[in-house]
Amino acid sequence: MGCSLAYHLTLRGWRDVVLLERKQLTSGTTWHAAGLVGQLGATHNLTRLAQYTTELYSELERETGQNTGYRQVGSLAIANNHERFEELRRGASMARCFGLEVNVMSAKEAGDLWPLMATEDLIGAVHLPKDGQTNPVDTTQALARGARGRGAKIFENIAVTDILIENGRATGVRTKDVEITAEFVVNCAGMWARELGAKAGTTVPLHAAEHFYIVTEPVPEIRKHLPVLRDGDACTYFKEDAGKLLVGWFEPIAKPWGMQGIPESFEFDTLPDDLEHIEPLLEGAIRRVPILAKTGIQLFFNGPESFTPDDRYMLGETPEVRNLFVAAGFNSIGIRSAGGAGKVLADWIVDGHPPMDLWDVDVRRVMPFQSNRRYLKDRTVEALGLLYAMHWPFRQPDTARGVRRSALHDRLLAQGACFGEVAGWERPNWFAPKGREAKYEYSYGRQNWFELSAAEHRAVRESVGLFDQSSFAKFILEGDDAESILNRICSNNVSVPVGRIVYTQWLNERGGIEADLTVTRQGLKRFLIVTAAATQVRDFAWLSRHIPEGSRAIAIDVSSAYAVLGVMGPKSRDLLSKLTDADLSNSAFPFATSQVIDLGYAKVRASRITYVGELGWELYIPTEFVQGVYDCLVEEGAASDMRLAGYHAMNSLRMEKGYRHWGHDVTDEDTPLESGLGFAVAWSKPQGFIGRDALLRQRDAGPRRKMIHLALNDPNVLIYHNEPIWHDGRLVGRITSGMFGHTVGTCLGLGFIDNSNGMIDATFLQTGNFEVEVAGVRIPARASLRPFYDPNNSRVKDVGADALVSAAAS
Repeated sequence: MGCSLAYHLTLRGWRDVVLLERKQLTSGTTWHAAGLVGQLGATHNLTRLAQYTTELYSELERETGQNTGYRQVGSLAIANNHERFEELRRGASMARCFGLEVNVMSAKEAGDLWPLMATEDLIGAVHLPKDGQTNPVDTTQALARGARGRGAKIFENIAVTDILIENGRATGVRTKDVEITAEFVVNCAGMWARELGAKAGTTVPLHAAEHFYIVTEPVPEIRKHLPVLRDGDACTYFKEDAGKLLVGWFEPIAKPWGMQGIPESFEFDTLPDDLEHIEPLLEGAIRRVPILAKTGIQLFFNGPESFTPDDRYMLGETPEVRNLFVAAGFNSIGIRSAGGAGKVLADWIVDGHPPMDLWDVDVRRVMPFQSNRRYLKDRTVEALGLLYAMHWPFRQPDTARGVRRSALHDRLLAQGACFGEVAGWERPNWFAPKGREAKYEYSYGRQNWFELSAAEHRAVRESVGLFDQSSFAKFILEGDDAESILNRICSNNVSVPVGRIVYTQWLNERGGIEADLTVTRQGLKRFLIVTAAATQVRDFAWLSRHIPEGSRAIAIDVSSAYAVLGVMGPKSRDLLSKLTDADLSNSAFPFATSQVIDLGYAKVRASRITYVGELGWELYIPTEFVQGVYDCLVEEGAASDMRLAGYHAMNSLRMEKGYRHWGHDVTDEDTPLESGLGFAVAWSKPQGFIGRDALLRQRDAGPRRKMIHLALNDPNVLIYHNEPIWHDGRLVGRITSGMFGHTVGTCLGLGFIDNSNGMIDATFLQTGNFEVEVAGVRIPARASLRPFYDPNNSRVKDVGADALVSAAAS
């Protein structure tokens, strides 16, 4: 990774680049990597990076004269059950969406391609012909040669002992003998990145685990240049290597390593054999490739690899220290990832911003607690095996749970809550009735909670639902300059009366959406900012770094100070009115306003805002008071048919209303005009706002890309993310998020589409046929620019409520 970054920085014209290697290049983990170079990533942009890596490795030898051993042999993933085959076929559809060549195969076709494999139990397979493999050591040396050729200096056997910091910025590094000053410092220290990052006060959560593979004696029957074979349910991969077979595993229960620290002498070291640990998987490999039973093992290898808590690597500028970047934690796919990651990180450093949406791997997604050694050790037991486990929709981790709990956790658990995890928070996703276990049964179809969540959904639409939304990230910006600072950061206008709530985006200079949130004016000099749990670190860093030096304002993260309860539904006013003497009528308490009211025995900030598309209030309650308020709501709510509701219901409700989700539907590559959020842009603010000029240019030209709403014609098919969107047989976009809409009665999707031939308007959407591809099958769908539920917001604004009061009075 370090050599790739040096290579790409010099490719951008930077010559004053220094790389320090603690021992020798490729020592640690690179030298023993399997060298697999797959192209299909979890998201569109990660796939783009993997594609770039394959292109780079195929050209490096020609450029540098250093052989890399790169061969485009393809890969073959097999399935011996229908669930795995559906996963593979959904992945194949996603691959087509990303422009990859992909073939869905029968068991016989797979066997013809890989003759040594037993196929009698197979259902099918997916073949990616342009995947490859490379020699990690030679590839690293080629990157180093290319970097040196353009001026970079690479020094081996020089360990960095400290990162130098002045006024919150990295200014260089210290080694045993010298200090080197630098404008930028990048932590590419692999297994050592956590400890090195901690010395600078930064969070780089990763942990090493033992990783096993074997190399056989020569196999005379083997065909040269066989595709890399992946058998997910056997946790096994097979790679032809110079007439031998390399067989490796990603076992479900892994062995963390290095809990007491990595020895200073560690270089090209291996770890002790553990045949007992790997023997069951070796037996599975022999069943798949029977010739292994009569082939000798030349090498039994055990070496460390580093893994992160969510199996995604860490890239970008640290939120704690300016100009200190990270590129580490590659979860055993570092060879595949290094080329693309080095390119985009070089672009990020040179240009001052990432060249594409990199949220999936952005280091700002990690939470400070995740550097905890015990947490990392416990999570790593599971993390390694997840690479080959089924990637079920809504799958939740099993290890290192219960880190962050709301003050209502035990009460919700007693009511049958099945919790999911986001940013360490335990959040109720759905509720099981008495006598039924609150546990997921995963599938790609309707899972065991489907009807239960549907009932929660209907309660919110028809009566009232209660959500625990305490995981919201909450910031206070306070001071004489708070208003002017926020108006510069926000695309909407926060110069509003005290008590108003403003829905807004934070944009970058390119007009892309960096955050999607609400701002509540609590006082003349005080604002409450509420955003998502997952973006707490990222958004607070963005806010803090856009407070000009010398300004009279301070930002404070108050997320832990307040619990939040969402009381949502047409009967929410009736319920709350029984617990407070505040006037909750439309005229006294209109939509998008906030007041401090008495509720139960507490003072509560009630904000009339919604993410579910109904009349409702978010209640911001000092944490020590929330249990009492909750008990009052539950006791009184029985008469209003109130139901506890989870985040799956919230997702289906928001999908019917077409509410966007930052990180899925909108990112820093998407503008408000493209995303259908232009209504939240205050174009005429006197001082303007970040990104205004870019938006004006796009408004004048007219966006050729827009987010649309889709409803499948077949209610039995479910969509989740990254399914291709077709219009009259032409691939025009992809789904950003999908969920079944229980009020609408079918699965709904949001997604961006392109129309190179003209504008995307209602006429375009009504002409031609739209389809969404799911596991290789195109499902007809209806398309709209407006949400399928309550497009006029009459439910949210409770239109007619005051008219009814007037009629009653007269």
